[in-house]
Amino acid sequence: MASPTYHNIGDHTETVQVDYDPELISYDQLLDIFWNSHKPTRRSTSGQYMKAVFYHNEQQREQAMASKSAFEDKTGSIVRTEIVPIRSFTMAEDYHQKFTLKGHKGFNNEMMHIYPRHQDLVDSTAAARLNGYIGGYGSRDQLSKEIDSLGLSAEAEKDLTKMIRK
Repeated sequence: MASPTYHNIGDHTETVQVDYDPELISYDQLLDIFWNSHKPTRRSTSGQYMKAVFYHNEQQREQAMASKSAFEDKTGSIVRTEIVPIRSFTMAEDYHQKFTLKGHKGFNNEMMHIYPRHQDLVDSTAAARLNGYIGGYGSRDQLSKEIDSLGLSAEAEKDLTKMIRK
């Protein structure tokens, strides 16, 4: 995604785009997760790794600005994360998609049986969740609630449960 103020490798910022169902989670809830999932008071070191909320419309901009102010009030710190309009979004190359999952042969093989087409793997919520768990995100409690929905064999479920320490 192009950055409005930084110029770097290919004039882009590495980021994620979140597709969500507002019936299940609100934009404000996503913003709360975002502010608590990185260090918003630190300056970005480059445009490639800029901390930013990219908004699609004026309502999202206003919500992002309000949540930023609320976070500053709560922490007493200046938030350095930028809030900027999205100009474009380009999917990363295939080798970047589900990178952590692909690095774990056993789980990757499990997912390749379910999603033989690479694009189906990329689009899979279950593969995204598994990628996160393998990367050290998520708790045992979260995993226990959704492990059956990941499509794993009993052996893989046992292996994944052992990996989650929190």
